[in-house]
Amino acid sequence: MSASEGCRASGQRWCEREVNLLKTKFGLDDAFNYKKEQNLNAALQSFPFEKAGSKTLCYTILLRYFPEGIDIYFENVGGAMLDAVLLNMRVHGRIVMCGMISQYNSEQPEGVRGLSSLIVKRIRMDGFVASDYFVKYPMFEEEMVGYLKDGKIAYVEDVVEGIEKAPAALIGLFNGRNVGKQLVIVARE
Repeated sequence: MSASEGCRASGQRWCEREVNLLKTKFGLDDAFNYKKEQNLNAALQSFPFEKAGSKTLCYTILLRYFPEGIDIYFENVGGAMLDAVLLNMRVHGRIVMCGMISQYNSEQPEGVRGLSSLIVKRIRMDGFVASDYFVKYPMFEEEMVGYLKDGKIAYVEDVVEGIEKAPAALIGLFNGRNVGKQLVIVARE
């Protein structure tokens, strides 16, 4: 959808099969595996920092993929990635906060650094909770059905059968086992 609106869309995932899906099935302009980008030498050559930590690495990765900065970012990772995003945002950029998967099960959650970027770059960062928009769901559903019928939207479902598989399917959401929307079939009619 972003391409049809004249936007360049890039994405990040934590496994190669999902990076491939972003580029092939979903048509993103570019995508990268943020957990695999561990080549410190290449990262440091692209941006000379004195310390080579995960935040430095994320920052250099984003410079490589977004050399002119980021206008709109949908946040679902948190941690070092959010810190790097804040440094790479463009003036008057927007961040939609929907999740922070890297922090959910962390024994030592990371605080967000670089918040001064919100001031200096006049960035708007808002939380997004789907339930705030339930009143608009019928309009959304009607629009999405049209997009699906026209082939403008692609989707992937990961389906398991049986209520006994629900706990493993839930855990799979947090460790990267599933791809796409996780569904559990409880009973077939």
